[in-house]
Amino acid sequence: MAAQTRALVSAQWLADALRNKFVGPKLRVLDSSWYLPKMKRDPRAEFAQRHIPGSSFFDIDDCRDKSSAADHMLPTCGHFSRYAGDLGIGNDTHVVVYDTSDFGSFSAPRVWWMFRLFGHGSVSVLDGGMRRWLAGGHPVTCVDSNPERAQFKATLNPSWVKSFEDVLENIRGEKVQLVDARSAGRFRGTEPEPRDDTLPGHIPGAINMPFTSFLDASGKELGAEALSKLFQEAGVDLEQPLWASCGSGVTACHVVLAAHLLGHPGVCVYDGSWSEWFKRASPEHIISEGEGKK
Repeated sequence: MAAQTRALVSAQWLADALRNKFVGPKLRVLDSSWYLPKMKRDPRAEFAQRHIPGSSFFDIDDCRDKSSAADHMLPTCGHFSRYAGDLGIGNDTHVVVYDTSDFGSFSAPRVWWMFRLFGHGSVSVLDGGMRRWLAGGHPVTCVDSNPERAQFKATLNPSWVKSFEDVLENIRGEKVQLVDARSAGRFRGTEPEPRDDTLPGHIPGAINMPFTSFLDASGKELGAEALSKLFQEAGVDLEQPLWASCGSGVTACHVVLAAHLLGHPGVCVYDGSWSEWFKRASPEHIISEGEGKK
């Protein structure tokens, strides 16, 4: 059953599930909103004020490796198992994730990918997120759902996660395509990074596909034909190995989702992404039209 779960569900599909009282141990809804500090939004406070009925809040800054100085690096299997279980999610639960971004989708694909990475294939992204939910006139609430705790056993697929060392080795061998999902300006080095300790630029050999390019004007995911054209125009061959990167491993998951929708489910994520790369890489491995790394 899990293998047949659609990667995307519509606002109408979820509204029907809510109306039919399907939300519970077999269907859990998660608000996975996350924003950069410079965006000055508090997603947990926003959730307390307004969320899709029956949903719980998934905090990627809480469900992370707290021993790492890098932003929201992946947690251990044990940590993820406890975190998911506390949200009422078991191994037979269908999980639907969304976020409240004005783009329609921003951080939700990261949590979709995390569930898949930890062995849970029964997970979907709400297409268009809260933006499309509200546009459809569907209800919101401030009432907490307080789900009953469930047992969840995570099984990590480590091959889907790439490290600084993996990417450095790939620069030398150039065997794997690397797509960077940040904006064109940040990628080229002409617009500032949102983190004060990081300058813009990109990893040698990386291909830029801004995550917003995978979304239409309404915030929904593009159709298969348009997605396929995007990869082709970027010079990305989905038949060949592909890794994804971004600022800190969040919007890279839009690349994973888009490839998955086109029948290529194995795209890997460089978890540390540019925020780690800039700090650790030598200056010759920082490609920038701006000042670069001294």
